[in-house]
Amino acid sequence: MRAFSDLTSLKGRVALVAGGASLAGRAIAATYAELGAAVAILDQPGSGAEDMARSLTDKYGVLAMAIACETTDTAAMSKVPQRVVDSCGRLDILVNIGVSENVPLAQLSPDTWQSALTTGLTAPFLLIQQAIPGLRVSGKGSIINLSTATGVAACATGGGLAQLSRSLAETLAPHIRVNAVAGGTADDLRGAAAFLASDLAAHVTGQCLTFGGFGAVS
Repeated sequence: MRAFSDLTSLKGRVALVAGGASLAGRAIAATYAELGAAVAILDQPGSGAEDMARSLTDKYGVLAMAIACETTDTAAMSKVPQRVVDSCGRLDILVNIGVSENVPLAQLSPDTWQSALTTGLTAPFLLIQQAIPGLRVSGKGSIINLSTATGVAACATGGGLAQLSRSLAETLAPHIRVNAVAGGTADDLRGAAAFLASDLAAHVTGQCLTFGGFGAVS
């Protein structure tokens, strides 16, 4: 029987956290670094991802890097997974954090709706598509699609991510596990992300962990 600490450890693994400078992203990236993983933080230019990467390296002694990219730049987004492999040597974990503005239905314009779909669905799709080769050869490949925002557009993208996760779980099995997480506090998200990335969840795929408590973060 393996030690529990061995089952939870992420030493030697590399995680790409998209939306990593958000509150949820910071919590998850820090948890992965604490568990020994190298972390690549992907977020918008000016998000503070660079400072965050430096702080993770200083605090946990792990390799951490920041990647600045607009979610609307599909060509640049498609290149991100390979950039991580080139810099870190491998890719084991991909976390997509869907964050969108909570706009009331009556004020939701077509442009805002399209922007939410681009950020919440198109960008994760591009990252997943291009990350598949690296995750497949990892032997520990795990994709975690997470939605924490509220509102009509966020519910649409969150539901889309959950359905995408279920479909991809079948398509990418047995080499890559795909799961979704919905809602929750920072500690909920940290625990779910750590569990789904680790060997504790070695046989968990196609699931959506849903948290109904108060205090959801984005």
